[in-house]
Amino acid sequence: MGIQKDFSTKLSAGDITIDRRDIEMLEGIDRQGSIHGAAEELGRSYARLQNRIVELEAELGELTERTRGGRGGGGTKLTETAYELRRQFDRHESELDGVATATESVFRGTVVERTGELATVETAVGPVTALVPPDAREVQIAVRSDAVVVTDPTETPEPDGTSLRNRFPGTVAAIDAGEAIASVTLSLADGIDLEALVTHSSRERLGLEPDREVVASFKATAARGTNVASTEVEE
Repeated sequence: MGIQKDFSTKLSAGDITIDRRDIEMLEGIDRQGSIHGAAEELGRSYARLQNRIVELEAELGELTERTRGGRGGGGTKLTETAYELRRQFDRHESELDGVATATESVFRGTVVERTGELATVETAVGPVTALVPPDAREVQIAVRSDAVVVTDPTETPEPDGTSLRNRFPGTVAAIDAGEAIASVTLSLADGIDLEALVTHSSRERLGLEPDREVVASFKATAARGTNVASTEVEE
């Protein structure tokens, strides 16, 4: 008898354990625009999906927004909390699988504004909010590929409703697929590339292929600046 390692991604919130079936449920609701549609697509009962949503929302807060029927018909859409849950699950899945090695993308720019430890840095791709050392002006900002979130332009939430303060439109330039994780190279403005790690389920859901238009986002705390002058002296 052969024995194989079998790891499954799970998240915990209070007494609730969130697994791949829960994420598939949210993805189904997102695609179909209703719980009924998701139930039919996934081959599950509407009552079970509805009960599961109630269980998850008791621990996590509102995951869905329901609209009554009208001229356009009723439906259900996901909240930003649900999108963030999906992103956290994907990041955890990437870390667990450990198939692809996280890399760093680097942007060089000038600090134009400060708010505490955070600074706005003007770069070739636009302003980036990042953690920057005190008194630094010319900096290079490093962003790990496992901190970059890739979304469809039509699904990207407004900046005020999410912690992903840095966001840039781009196109998929290349995909290096492993067994479970894909390393995606995104081409941003001015020919600058940004690397991202995505799971295969996310790649399929987003339809990531070369020339696909997407939005790349990352938190300000995931972007860390280094004083360029100090770096050049050390080298």
